[in-house]
Amino acid sequence: MNLTVDVTNKDKVTTVSLAGEVDAFTAPKLKDTLLPLTKEDGQTIEVDLQEVNYMDSTGLGVFISALKSTKEHDTNLKLVQMQDRVHRLFKITGLTEIMDIDNTVRGGM
Repeated sequence: MNLTVDVTNKDKVTTVSLAGEVDAFTAPKLKDTLLPLTKEDGQTIEVDLQEVNYMDSTGLGVFISALKSTKEHDTNLKLVQMQDRVHRLFKITGLTEIMDIDNTVRGGM
C-alpha cells in the first residue's frame, strides 16, 4: 500500500494528515515532508494518524528524527488519532513517554 500525505497550514499550526502504511518504502516520503516543517521556529506540527493502519520501525525512526529536530528548532510535534495497533507500537518502544501523543486512540484495524 502507498502513503498519502496532505499538509495544511492555519496560523502557526501545520496539520499533516497521513493515510496508508508507513514502512521502509513510504517513510522517505514522510521524512521529506515532515522534517522541513520542524525547522520553522514556533511552529506546531500536528500529525493525524487516523488513517494509518500499519507502521514499522522505519516509520518510528522518522518520528524520532522529527522529535529531535523540534527540540533543536523550538517547534512542537503532536501525534493525534492513532489506531490501536499503531499506538501499541509507540507504547512498546517507550515513545509514548517522550512524545506528545493525543490520548484519543481510535479503535479498529
